[in-house]
Amino acid sequence: MENRPLRIALTKGRLEEKAVQLFGDIGYDCDRLINKGRKLVIDIGGLEIVLVKAADVITYVENGACDMGIVGKDTILEYGKSFYEILDLGFGKCRMMVAVKKGTDFYSGYSRKKIATKFVNIAREYYNKKGMDVDIIRIEGSVELAPLLGLADAIVDIVETGVTLKENGLEVIEEVCPLSARLIVNTACMKLRREEVLELTEKIERWVDRPEGR
Repeated sequence: MENRPLRIALTKGRLEEKAVQLFGDIGYDCDRLINKGRKLVIDIGGLEIVLVKAADVITYVENGACDMGIVGKDTILEYGKSFYEILDLGFGKCRMMVAVKKGTDFYSGYSRKKIATKFVNIAREYYNKKGMDVDIIRIEGSVELAPLLGLADAIVDIVETGVTLKENGLEVIEEVCPLSARLIVNTACMKLRREEVLELTEKIERWVDRPEGR
């Protein structure tokens, strides 16, 4: 393995700000990360941070281009295959929920239900466990539209505050799973750079468990 700092793939957007705080709090110089401009690979003094889309965190870590990654549990459930998930970072908390048009009795009738979602694998696994045969419709944009326009009977989506659902006449009927940011590690890296990985993980774990909260 090449002689370089540990390389960590970081999800751009929702989890990025809190992850930058984490690295700063445990002793890394995050000025170049905060003022990164258009740079996608940033050395913060002992770590290389690679900024990518959520699903690509999985790809880079699985294939060894990055040693570790910070990514939401939703992305792990949807795309993850072969890596170690070693720590719940405790931020980016939200829930994967099932929602329907307000006043709808989702479980009534005998017709096959249609579920709209960006998270096809999560939705399919959820309903398989419930023993329900459903049609999954992939939606890349505003999934809330699907029940309103009659495309689907329900949606499976991430819910943080529920405001968007309420404003669009939808209501939550059940929780699929809780979500938060997770630390993942490439399987080969865990063997070849174990001491470095564990040293960094211990620093992060102390940050997660600090008295003032996450």
